[in-house]
Amino acid sequence: MDDLASFLRTRRSRVDPAGAGIPADRRRRVPGLRREEVAHLSGVSVDYYVRLEQGRATQPSEQVLDALARVLELDDTERGHLYRLARQRRRSPKPPTGRLRPELTRVLDLITDAPALVVDHRLDAAAGNRLAELLYGRPMKGLNTARHIFLEETGRGLYADWDQCTRDVVGHLRLAAGKYPEDRRLASLIGELAMGSERFRRLWARADVRARTHGRKAYRHPLVGELELHQENFTLPDESGLELLVLTAAPGSPSADALRLLAGLDAAAVPACRSSERRPART
Repeated sequence: MDDLASFLRTRRSRVDPAGAGIPADRRRRVPGLRREEVAHLSGVSVDYYVRLEQGRATQPSEQVLDALARVLELDDTERGHLYRLARQRRRSPKPPTGRLRPELTRVLDLITDAPALVVDHRLDAAAGNRLAELLYGRPMKGLNTARHIFLEETGRGLYADWDQCTRDVVGHLRLAAGKYPEDRRLASLIGELAMGSERFRRLWARADVRARTHGRKAYRHPLVGELELHQENFTLPDESGLELLVLTAAPGSPSADALRLLAGLDAAAVPACRSSERRPART
């Protein structure tokens, strides 16, 4: 699903030659650094670096990876991704179990004034509380937020900052693909998204990686209007690989009022699942 060669090529194209100390050259026809320039700055032979970009060199040393990360100006997330890609042929970790403990669904039901849901590394929702179902306008069971954003019309309309959300989703899936290269369900999802969305294909080709973190999330809900929420991510302390996401509004804000209005809607107005209908996600 992902490989070291393509990641190196895309990262090389981002680097400003002037910032790397390379004199200006009017004959330069491609953005970023040339392969021989990366090799020189990293202290490796041109032949070895070319073999890396062609996928013919395996198991680069820690020193080589450190040098490449420095020359390619990788951030912490990209650096970790580089190391995982380089180690794929040594060992491929199994995907997390994705098992949802029933106790967690009780915790979700206790969160009544903020949308809360549990997702796995594939962005499949394992469970959600009533307010999350009202926010998304559908049951959590069967929801994959990547499909929702790229392939479903309701998803396109729900996310106020759709462009940024698509970049975040693709970056997360790239990171997951690097962590779990043998995950067939993840590979199938990526193939489905690539077949169904030109924007996904363009973003995937950039090979950007992003770690899912806390931050602002803006929604445009068809019934209560604009919602500016803050998302906090809590990684569960078990082998499930699941994360609890909670979306809160600033106290006294219009978004807090809109959430209260959303919570008061009749269940018939927006599809919702009862807690008893939730089931653990399949692995």
